[in-house]
Amino acid sequence: MAVLAFAVSRQLTQLHGIDILILALYFVIVLFIGFYVKGSTNTSEEFFLAGREMSAWIAGLSFLSANLGSLELMGWAGSAYQYGILAMHWYWIGAIPAMLFLGIVMMPFYYISKTHSVPGYLQLRYGEGARALSAGSFALMTILMSGVNMYAMAVVMQTVLGWNMTFSIWIGAATVAVYVMLGGLRSAIINEVLQFVLIWAGAALIPILGLIEAGGWTNLKAQIARNVGSNDYVHLWSTLGTFKGNPMGIHWTGIVFGLAAVLSFGYWTTDFLVVQRVLSANNLRAARLAPVIGAAFKLAVPLIVIVPGLLALAVLKNADGSTMHLVAGDVAKATGQHAYDEVLPLMLIRYCGPGLLGLGITALVAGFMSGMAGNVSAFSTVWTYDLYGAYINKRASDKHYVSMGRWSTIIGMLISIATAYIVAHANSIMDYVQALFSFFIAPLFGTVILGMLWKRATKEGGFWGLLTGTASSIAMFAYVQTGGKAALAHIALSQDAKPMAENMYRALWSWLICVGVTIAVSLATKAKPDAELEGLVYGATVIPDDGSRTLWQKPVFWAGVVTVVFVALNVVFF
Repeated sequence: MAVLAFAVSRQLTQLHGIDILILALYFVIVLFIGFYVKGSTNTSEEFFLAGREMSAWIAGLSFLSANLGSLELMGWAGSAYQYGILAMHWYWIGAIPAMLFLGIVMMPFYYISKTHSVPGYLQLRYGEGARALSAGSFALMTILMSGVNMYAMAVVMQTVLGWNMTFSIWIGAATVAVYVMLGGLRSAIINEVLQFVLIWAGAALIPILGLIEAGGWTNLKAQIARNVGSNDYVHLWSTLGTFKGNPMGIHWTGIVFGLAAVLSFGYWTTDFLVVQRVLSANNLRAARLAPVIGAAFKLAVPLIVIVPGLLALAVLKNADGSTMHLVAGDVAKATGQHAYDEVLPLMLIRYCGPGLLGLGITALVAGFMSGMAGNVSAFSTVWTYDLYGAYINKRASDKHYVSMGRWSTIIGMLISIATAYIVAHANSIMDYVQALFSFFIAPLFGTVILGMLWKRATKEGGFWGLLTGTASSIAMFAYVQTGGKAALAHIALSQDAKPMAENMYRALWSWLICVGVTIAVSLATKAKPDAELEGLVYGATVIPDDGSRTLWQKPVFWAGVVTVVFVALNVVFF
């Protein structure tokens, strides 16, 4: 089939009997979980929000695990090889502050409003226009993101085992569709906690064995500098004073404002894929503490994702003993070389023998299926509540909406399969994913944060701000891709910027446009009275007590602990 032309037929290894048994056992367990919890997902609250019964730890681990799909495992390992330790920013400054902000500042409004989704909150705050726009764009994004996970899993299966790409995509999609369709969010959360454990058990082998081979962190840095001819790949902040001083071609302003202030906050506070997990918490304190728990574990995730990419710069060799050089996706397809996104499976094969290889492959599959499940369960909820239930069938029974949720899971997965092949045309998974975030997440954050913090924001301002922010981001991307590369200086401040840097600055500009339009239109239109904003906006809402009685129970205390560790790590790797 022509559509599979991107798949290079090469098998790097074979699974032994014990490896096949481990992988097969994993598929059996996740399907069993789906059938086991089906009886407890009879109402819409149970199917879409797990009955709001999850503890802070379960919700927190699920919150993080939903993000540990291909975006983390293969995408950022490849980006670490491509851009060096700068990829670490997407885990630390590009995640931790936003996760803590969600838990401490924003969760009270999401939780006490009893909304089922982020578009649902926008409906309460701004009205139907903002809800319809955000729901439609989010549904599209989740379908595309689910396709990313499918493609990434298929690449691993094909690269490591020689499996047919189409077969790999369908087997993963079918498994996820079955257990999410049967058990809804409850099934997805239980599997995500299981997948979190498996990911750490399997993926942690690579950095441990790799650092031993490299002779420790100091020797690894020296080897990387020797192989790539530069020290730029091992500094987190010190190379960001100029665009040309680092492999990404980005300035510190892009990291601080584009990534940390816009994309990061947009993703972790408004992307319903992750927010949905926190909404399943059993009380307000658990809902506030869950993102803090997720942030604590997020600090350690670079060990199993970024470090393997850095190790590959030093230890991956060709058959003749020369240093292996990975290339962009299009070049790999044309030349038969390995692409950036194949870093993790290549490293897995390097260090894992029978048994360990099966555990490692299972960990990767678990990560990809976690990403698929997160996106398809979020799509099902938004489609059922914010599109179908809001505009197509407003008066259906609760049982009917649960049935629609199950059917939309299957339909969403089928559409995702088609989108999986789009990813093959991107230079790397992360360039593709961050472009999607700059389209849909960055402007959405502007709309949500103004809605929560500014009473004067109006429904007209919310709608037109979100629309112009989203449209401007897509327009900037299209302009650059269709011959406007020379005008990159006006978008990314420098023609030295790589695709990832372009995404950061495009996100920043789209957020600024969204906020600017929202403020301007709001000032020209009539605001709601304070009485109609209760439970939705700071200044018009009394935040209820979350039940914390001692210092150790307070989410804000543990957020402070995570912040101290976060700052220390940035200083150490400066």
